[in-house]
Amino acid sequence: MITKQFLSFLFSFFFYITFSYSQEVQVAVKDSTNVEQLNEVIVSATRTIRQLSSLPLPAQIVAKKEIESTNTLRLNDILNEQTGLTTVSDFGGGEGIQIQGLDSQYTLILVDGVPLVGRSAGTLDLSRITVGNIKQIEIVKGPSSSLYGSEALGGVVNIITDTPKNGFKGNLNYRIGTFNTHDIGASLSHKKDKLAINAFINRYSSDGYDLIKTDDFNTVEPFSNYTISTKVNYQFNKGTNLLVSGRYYTQNQNSVPSSNLNGETDTDEWNAHAKLRHRYNEKWSSYFEFYATRYKAKETLESQNNPLFSDSFYNQFLIRPEIRATYKPNKKSSFIGGIGYNHETLDRTDFNVKPEFNSPYVYAQYDGNPTEKINLIVGARFDAHSEYKSQFSPKVALRYEVNDKIALKSSVGYGFKAPDFRQLYFEFSNPGQSYIVLGYNVLFEDGELKPENSIGINIGADYKASSTLTFNINIFRNNINDLIEDYLIENQDLPIQFQNNSINTFSYRNVNNVYTQGFEINGKLKVNNQLKITGGYQYLIARDKDAETKFENGEIFARIGNSADFQLKKSDYFGLANRSKHIANMKVFYTIPKWNLDTNIRGTYRSKYGLSDTNNSQGYLDKYDNLIDGYTIIDFAINKKLHTNYTLGFGIDNLLDFTDTQNINNIAGRLLYGKLNIKF
Repeated sequence: MITKQFLSFLFSFFFYITFSYSQEVQVAVKDSTNVEQLNEVIVSATRTIRQLSSLPLPAQIVAKKEIESTNTLRLNDILNEQTGLTTVSDFGGGEGIQIQGLDSQYTLILVDGVPLVGRSAGTLDLSRITVGNIKQIEIVKGPSSSLYGSEALGGVVNIITDTPKNGFKGNLNYRIGTFNTHDIGASLSHKKDKLAINAFINRYSSDGYDLIKTDDFNTVEPFSNYTISTKVNYQFNKGTNLLVSGRYYTQNQNSVPSSNLNGETDTDEWNAHAKLRHRYNEKWSSYFEFYATRYKAKETLESQNNPLFSDSFYNQFLIRPEIRATYKPNKKSSFIGGIGYNHETLDRTDFNVKPEFNSPYVYAQYDGNPTEKINLIVGARFDAHSEYKSQFSPKVALRYEVNDKIALKSSVGYGFKAPDFRQLYFEFSNPGQSYIVLGYNVLFEDGELKPENSIGINIGADYKASSTLTFNINIFRNNINDLIEDYLIENQDLPIQFQNNSINTFSYRNVNNVYTQGFEINGKLKVNNQLKITGGYQYLIARDKDAETKFENGEIFARIGNSADFQLKKSDYFGLANRSKHIANMKVFYTIPKWNLDTNIRGTYRSKYGLSDTNNSQGYLDKYDNLIDGYTIIDFAINKKLHTNYTLGFGIDNLLDFTDTQNINNIAGRLLYGKLNIKF
């Protein structure tokens, strides 16, 4: 029913704008054939400037124009509308991104090519990143550890921020919406001769919302946060350039975990980044980069009987220097190589030590065109580490241009994710529930927790039907080994000092072998300079290989209500938690130049999925579990330019007012907003 509403609304809108302005369309179609289309460029996939259309890797770009026209506020909102990407929330409310069915902990998040930290439970919360100063978002799917190391097992999302343009420019943006939500941002930039400077500030606040009216606390508590960033670029001469940038983020949010506890959570994050580039001649160039970042979070809780019931903290610090060189012997090929060092520490509640990771690394890559029709990329990276086995991450990608309409591409690569501080050093006890959780290094002196690793294969094709209609398809398979999971340790298997029959002890181990596979299809139709339609679909299978064997052998049983246990078949196995088999999106953008107006409607669909075992089938999901029904989200935005520098906007997010109060806490219902933008 929801899907029919979704399609009906989109097609009604499409036919309305098409036939209402048919005369304008006919004229524009005639003119659009003479407009040269600019190719989008991407740097994240190869660490060099490349045309997106020529890449042998599955990648996509979200341009600034789309971000502005959709009136999006935070990074998680815009990513959730891209093909094959799904935002998922963790138990703490943070929203991460799932790529090709791989958890958010396997996606590396970068800002201007350097990583963010602060994954307290594996998820890096994307809602803490404003889109107000973003130039474009680059998304690379599949293992990218050959360039970026750990956490790039599933892919990379790189946020490229604005750079100053000639002269003095400014921008002021304000949006007000449901739940007393306010977002105000301002940017200033100046570029003259050799010096370019820009600054950006954003404040975002909300009263939160409550999906369940029968309890004593909100689904999302009130919060306010600030983001401040600066960027300074100095061109010493034609060959030498210095870039210095910084970012600061702070948030305060109420914390009410139960009816008798309340407090607040404070988050602070800063990033400092310096990059010196030098071009020696037409063939050789290099840069030296220094990056440092710190993420701190603190939560205090009070109760009626205890003024300070609990005081928890999280303090992560990373320093990374890197040197890279590029050699271009000719126009058809290039070589890059780099060497760097990661120094990382974490001080947090439930750690009895302040551990540190030290990991030097080196990488190299060849990117060339052996023939006019073939593009070949071969690269590898070696990561040493103070706490786990060294990793070698190769990758190869090939693109073959069959003709000027069809291109075939494929890639295979190795990705890994190192064990995190929590899995190695956690020391948490809950006397009331009689259990403790201990990190692997706390329990065992011998052996080691292996990095989670994956071999990812992508095979696809690009088809350019005409200058206005393009398609691409990508088939993927990710084989993930040595997944780390928590488990209950038998008392006799514990070191003597931890043996206690009255307390359950949990730790971490490498156990599961899982895979994700499927395909993605994207299409883009630019009818004319006024009308553009895009759409995408992902089909996904995500399963545990050991579970498949157990279902096939008849080892898994389930129970519904008070019924007797019954045996499950292989066909009953649903797959991994929080994965949907079908994900789709469709967007229609329309511009009316004579009215200085643009409008768009976007729809996303996610099919049913499960979160946990509800029928005692040994923790596995099957078709008899209580699954979450599929749903559709439709967003609408319209913007009207007044004179040259003023734009008024209005929009409705979640037009159909979808909510699931029991299972989904990051969809608040229908949201209305108004927006004002001033440029000078």
